[in-house]
Amino acid sequence: MASNEADPHGGVPAASDRPAFIPLEANPELMTSLLHKLGLSNTLAVHDVYSLTDPEMLSFIPRPALALLMVFPVSPAYESARLAEDSLLEDYAGKGPQEPVLWFRQTIRNACGLMGLLHAAANGPARQLVEEGSTLDKIIKDATPLDPIGRARLLETNSDLANAHKSAATQGDTMAPAATDDVDLHYVCFVKTEDGTLWELDGSRKGPLKRAQLEKDEDVLSQTALTLGPLKFLERGGGDLRFSCVALAGSFD
Repeated sequence: MASNEADPHGGVPAASDRPAFIPLEANPELMTSLLHKLGLSNTLAVHDVYSLTDPEMLSFIPRPALALLMVFPVSPAYESARLAEDSLLEDYAGKGPQEPVLWFRQTIRNACGLMGLLHAAANGPARQLVEEGSTLDKIIKDATPLDPIGRARLLETNSDLANAHKSAATQGDTMAPAATDDVDLHYVCFVKTEDGTLWELDGSRKGPLKRAQLEKDEDVLSQTALTLGPLKFLERGGGDLRFSCVALAGSFD
């Protein structure tokens, strides 16, 4: 999505002045390849989520699922709800190793898919499965002491990240839009951290959002997490069926 990515926040340049990435297709194989190239362990992979309500379909996904990425249309109803919630929040300024979650503000146009993958891999149990010395490991370590503006600049200037993303984004099953195109689909990531908190992580918001407190045996595909997370987006969809989800979980290999 290009229209409202982090524009309201202080210190963030206007859309025309920001770098732009080719939008990332919600393709599990492509996303898995990108994460592995960046340094996430081959023991994890991205899987299609074919239903958020059918237990039999959900049973095909290895559990526990560590993160859920949802791509959805930016509808007027979503925008209204987002603006109403954000109006009650302060801009997030967290930094340092004591943060409950590592959140990246998005300033790169059309990079919401990449932001979702970064949030999925840099938080919760997946963070312990990042290879030492990899691009992803360096990003996490360099970003941890920085405030959100510093983290945004870090991502903007990381050539390894940009090159890996470009390589993946141009290999999807459908023709990729141009990096500067306006796209009305957007990604959001849900992760469960070690303390049981379900977080909604979206770089275009004012900061990370606590959505629920999960039990020890509940993951991001549990009924509680789905009800208080992605199913809320479906309620606001207005009949638009352009929703899809993928989950980060154990690899079948």
